[in-house]
Amino acid sequence: MKKILLSLFIVTSLFFNLRADEGMWIPMLLQNNEQEMQEMGMNITVEDIYSINHSSMKDAVVLFDGGCTGEIVSDQGLLLTNHHCGFDWIQYHSSVEHDYLTEGFWAMSKEEELPCPGITAVMLKSMEDVTERVLEGVTKETSNDERAEIVTANIERIKKEAEANSDYQVIIKSFYHGNKYYMIYNEVFKDVRMVGAPPSNIGKFGGDTDNWVWPRHTGDFSVFRIYVSPDGKAADYSEDNVPYKPNYHFPISLKGADEGDFTFVFGYPARTNEYLPAIAVDQEANVIYPVSVDLRGKILDIYNKYQEKDPKVRIQYASKHAGLGNGWKKWMGVIEGINNFKGIEKKKQFDKDFTEWAFDSRQRGAYLNLIKDFKKLYTDYEPYRLATTYLSETALQIEILTFAANFKGLSQVTKDTPQEEIDELIAEAKAATSVFFKDYHQPIDEEVAAMVLQEYINNQPQDFRPELLNTIVEKYDNVQAYVDELFAKTMFTSQENVNKLLDEFKPSKAKKLAKDPALMAYNNVMDFYINNVKAKTIELSNQIADMQRVFMRGQMEYHADQNPDKMMYPDANFTLRVTYGKIGGFKPKDAVTYKHFTTLDGIMQKENPDIYDYVVTDRLRELYEAKDYGRYADKDGSMHVAFIAGNHTTGGNSGSPILNADGHLLGLNFDRTWEGTMSDLIYDPSICRNISVDIRYVLFIIDKYAGASYLIDEMTIIE
Repeated sequence: MKKILLSLFIVTSLFFNLRADEGMWIPMLLQNNEQEMQEMGMNITVEDIYSINHSSMKDAVVLFDGGCTGEIVSDQGLLLTNHHCGFDWIQYHSSVEHDYLTEGFWAMSKEEELPCPGITAVMLKSMEDVTERVLEGVTKETSNDERAEIVTANIERIKKEAEANSDYQVIIKSFYHGNKYYMIYNEVFKDVRMVGAPPSNIGKFGGDTDNWVWPRHTGDFSVFRIYVSPDGKAADYSEDNVPYKPNYHFPISLKGADEGDFTFVFGYPARTNEYLPAIAVDQEANVIYPVSVDLRGKILDIYNKYQEKDPKVRIQYASKHAGLGNGWKKWMGVIEGINNFKGIEKKKQFDKDFTEWAFDSRQRGAYLNLIKDFKKLYTDYEPYRLATTYLSETALQIEILTFAANFKGLSQVTKDTPQEEIDELIAEAKAATSVFFKDYHQPIDEEVAAMVLQEYINNQPQDFRPELLNTIVEKYDNVQAYVDELFAKTMFTSQENVNKLLDEFKPSKAKKLAKDPALMAYNNVMDFYINNVKAKTIELSNQIADMQRVFMRGQMEYHADQNPDKMMYPDANFTLRVTYGKIGGFKPKDAVTYKHFTTLDGIMQKENPDIYDYVVTDRLRELYEAKDYGRYADKDGSMHVAFIAGNHTTGGNSGSPILNADGHLLGLNFDRTWEGTMSDLIYDPSICRNISVDIRYVLFIIDKYAGASYLIDEMTIIE
């Protein structure tokens, strides 16, 4: 079957020329795609990909640490994911004395593997359609509020019944904007240990400079291992735990990826919105994203200034920088892609075609005024979206304020508060304190605070300003004067003072704590948001969601009418999906053509010892100069680093296995091309490409660079 997207952005005349590159498909429903996949070159069956009766590829894919994908590559639970997915844990285990971010880390035995408290690896066991059971009691006459109550109650009942008969985690998720529901059984592994990670000059080569950009030369991988109890069950960390023996692990191909080769990607894509009306996409791309891009760019400039001066600060703010920078650059690409490739115009055309289709039949009357109603709703919604965006990108970027928020509970205790509750609040605050001061540099925070508060004042109308901003304008000569006073008077800049408070805390100290200027500032902006923005935001977003559910149902009917032999895929929602396409370069603009792969030659061409993103380690240069690539070299003799393909991916797909026609591992997905980042909203097969690190480069680094060949010995290698 042809992969489709209901032509939300493709005019009706293009419905019969849809591209197979597009789509994030539910594995249990892949039978509908099998013929097309095999016609494109796949040599296996969908039963090999997803089966509940036999071991299959799904048994080697996990949701890693709540936000990425990982894959199992040995019969001893060895797991690969991206370097940026393991980044927090690499940083967690790093110090100035053991700087694993800079030097890399390699456990040369299982005894040297490092525990990662709190990390999980979640594996899908099975799925089932529970739509009828979830919607039981919902009729055409049911109001939206009543529907929500019925659906919530049904989900709770169905989930409770399933949990009583299963040892697995049970979740029920909405698909197609509430038009379908699936129940998912997961096994949750809680003992995951860090095995290896290349230095950042490999795992993050190109850094923020190259992020989202092709060509890439990033060795974006890290290595972990899943452990279970001696009886083979998922369990919390214990020294008695043993390596997990999976039902399936991916064989690894050393054959490489050639132009036109069939590929497919397993993973947990986070969130897409492919089926929105034009007004919604226009608001995201041309109103909301530009604000975030501007503010984050200014914060990153401040981070960069301090990180370049001090190695300790570079380590402290590495994860914070990566977190901010990822969205900042992506949203720039989304804006450019949508505008350059006339995404809004295409959306408007579909909205027009859809409305005309609805007008042609009285049975479709529920859809007739949807587009007009959407325009009014989104116009009302815009100032509240902006208010929320400014809050999150300004005041909540001041670290001292968000740290102070951890003490709000303690500031509200009284002599009547149970001691048990107080002790719990103190323990939580102590944990937050330990984490905060490990990665905090006050001069950065002060400069960021002055900048973002000024931007908040300048760009939000009076009705959407917290009282704190008005106080700054009225009582201080300038924003800097307020910031200076804030940091001079708050106790939250001193770890010693904070620890002393917590060690000696009594209910009588709550009132003094509540008057700390940092906590007062946090409470002021959040109270304003809760009292003046949140309720209306929820009201309008719920109305939009209800209308989008109807719009989605209409699109499904429209598509079935226009393309009865073709399926639609649901938006991403952090559930396991399969997407497929072919290896291939692309032409992003006039006179520019990109090949489908990069090599180690490109790393050496980019090398610049004065720019951190482009520093090349001595060992890597030695291997390059000697051309000591071993069996990991391509047939052309070079060391391939990364490649691109037309697989529809998004956030959450980081670390996903990209597989060849035989189901053998070719690489790890880690990014998209900048020109195609609009694919979360609008997919264009001419420019949308996913970027993967070549598995041969991964193995080369593990084996030749790190000397951890025992890990290679665990794997199943296909020459």
